[in-house]
Amino acid sequence: MAIVFLPMPIRRRIGGEPSLVVEGATLREVINNLEEHIPGIREELIDSELEDRVIRTISAIIDGEAADMGLRTTVGKDSEVHFLPAIAGGAPKLMPLNHRNEDR
Repeated sequence: MAIVFLPMPIRRRIGGEPSLVVEGATLREVINNLEEHIPGIREELIDSELEDRVIRTISAIIDGEAADMGLRTTVGKDSEVHFLPAIAGGAPKLMPLNHRNEDR
């Protein structure tokens, strides 16, 4: 059975536990079985428009690799599945300091 690690907002719903042991040979099966422990979690994790994907605000990482096949991604019996808040954005490209004063 896979060990599923959950983000903090979801942990609060299960008493603060950081992980659960859940059966499933694919990410979809893991999420479906996770629903038994946390009712309503399926709707929070699966994109309602693209039903074969995890929602855009969550990244699913299986054994250190992104779930690149969506919910069809294979999960091994000893896998670690991490649901992490997705990180987006970045800093704008800054002009080097020596070019800032050229117009003076």
